[in-house]
Amino acid sequence: MAGIAAKLAKDREAAEGLGSHERAIKYLNQDYEALRNECLEAGTLFQDPSFPAIPSALGFKELGPYSSKTRGIEWKRPTEICADPQFIIGGATRTDICQGALGDCWLLAAIASLTLNEEILARVVPLNQSFQENYAGIFHFQFWQYGEWVEVVVDDRLPTKDGELLFVHSAEGSEFWSALLEKAYAKINGCYEALSGGATTEGFEDFTGGIAEWYELKKPPPNLFKIIQKALQKGSLLGCSIDITSAADSEAITFQKLVKGHAYSVTGAEEVESNGSLQKLIRIRNPWGEVEWTGRWNDNCPSWNTIDPEERERLTRRHEDGEFWMSFSDFLRHYSRLEICNLTPDTLTSDTYKKWKLTKMDGNWRRGSTAGGCRNYPNTFWMNPQYLIKLEEEDEDEEDGESGCTFLVGLIQKHRRRQRKMGEDMHTIGFGIYEVPEELSGQTNIHLSKNFFLTNRARERSDTFINLREVLNRFKLPPGEYILVPSTFEPNKDGDFCIRVFSEKKADYQAVDDEIEANLEEFDISEDDIDDGFRRLFAQLAGEDAEISAFELQTILRRVLAKRQDIKSDGFSIETCKIMVDMLDVSFNVLQGIETGGV
Repeated sequence: MAGIAAKLAKDREAAEGLGSHERAIKYLNQDYEALRNECLEAGTLFQDPSFPAIPSALGFKELGPYSSKTRGIEWKRPTEICADPQFIIGGATRTDICQGALGDCWLLAAIASLTLNEEILARVVPLNQSFQENYAGIFHFQFWQYGEWVEVVVDDRLPTKDGELLFVHSAEGSEFWSALLEKAYAKINGCYEALSGGATTEGFEDFTGGIAEWYELKKPPPNLFKIIQKALQKGSLLGCSIDITSAADSEAITFQKLVKGHAYSVTGAEEVESNGSLQKLIRIRNPWGEVEWTGRWNDNCPSWNTIDPEERERLTRRHEDGEFWMSFSDFLRHYSRLEICNLTPDTLTSDTYKKWKLTKMDGNWRRGSTAGGCRNYPNTFWMNPQYLIKLEEEDEDEEDGESGCTFLVGLIQKHRRRQRKMGEDMHTIGFGIYEVPEELSGQTNIHLSKNFFLTNRARERSDTFINLREVLNRFKLPPGEYILVPSTFEPNKDGDFCIRVFSEKKADYQAVDDEIEANLEEFDISEDDIDDGFRRLFAQLAGEDAEISAFELQTILRRVLAKRQDIKSDGFSIETCKIMVDMLDVSFNVLQGIETGGV
């Protein structure tokens, strides 16, 4: 009951706005304003007891306490590093973000993209912080974490070696917002080393609360141009880049003035009539300098004289520094990767955007009950959690003549970076989407059986199973009812996850399971009351290890209830059996023997 009460309390707080950006959850219950005021009154500088300046904050292996890489490290405040430290100078730019001795370039690329949008940057990095007015050695930042916004407090002691910052730093050395942001992100993930290796989309999401997808431009989907247009209409953040093949390639300029390894943003996509045919054009912004594209459709290209003068005026009059047009075919030819961060409705303050509809569901995989593995394991795959999706309204506009319901599915595994210290890492995860059989249509409590999965293929599935924090795909399906099944690649892998669905139109989603209603009389049952028939049944289902899963427990209880005329019940749902096994298994292995289970 305590768990149910806690969930109800959390749901009530969420309904009242706790966890929104305006009412971010205080990480580890640390209140920035209260802590800063305490330090100001006492005349002391903040020292964070929850993320102290000690070797374990750096890492556990490569950056562990006994690693050669951490010898000689001193923790210093910016006031000890330079004469006139500044939090942020003249707005955030990419020169504020230089990589140090940590493999977190994925995070730095996300931070660089963050600087392209001042409004979104201010949601993550409160800008009214400084080393002058009301300075107390304490700073705060906000991150999105699995459906909630969290405020993280840090002190400003930063790891240095030979007097210089060890990790992220600004080019000129006196601006510290990026180094402190990295420290706050390291804190919420356990340590600095936990940030090593990742995907830029992970940083995108934790800085915006959005859902990020990416496309390799050498193999684009046929409707990519339409996807870009719709993303711009929805206020999404779009970034593109050119891959580098060596360190010497970084910031190298191509003969048509594009910069390799550089974060560009996509700001427009239009179709124009030129010489009697339609031309797809895409507008790119290079916010960091004067270097602009010199190929077709550049500012001085004669191609602009082939389109209607009013159209030309419309497309070029809002021209910003560093912004240029190019043909979509050239875009695909020269750029390597496109990333789209689709923003949540609460992030977009303007009513001019067509906003996504968002739904989030939480769940878990538990060994022996809900960790069934992928379709390669047909005997256990059906044990995975299942979620009912009802798609009811088609998109307003058809893409390439194809009608249907567009939606994005993102499966995120929770807190895996934080568990690296304990030897854990990312699971390999993915999901499948199955059409609900006609005979089950309209029912709200469906758990598709083992036999169903043995005889039915997935209607859609994630492109791959991969050991990243998130697997995400875009789909378009006819209206109807579908079951979403998230899983790890191998069975018996414990983990927590959340699923987010962004849809063009409103859709219904719910976790599926059998409902139960029971009126049970209480009986005192001792070990001596367990008859031989029950012991034989248990042994038959449990096998030599005398252990049962939640599904085997459900079978036992159903057979027992069938013989008990004094108990009126519709049976035990699989979810109830999972809870019973969890309650009995304090080690969370989710398997119980008859001796400890007291079944």
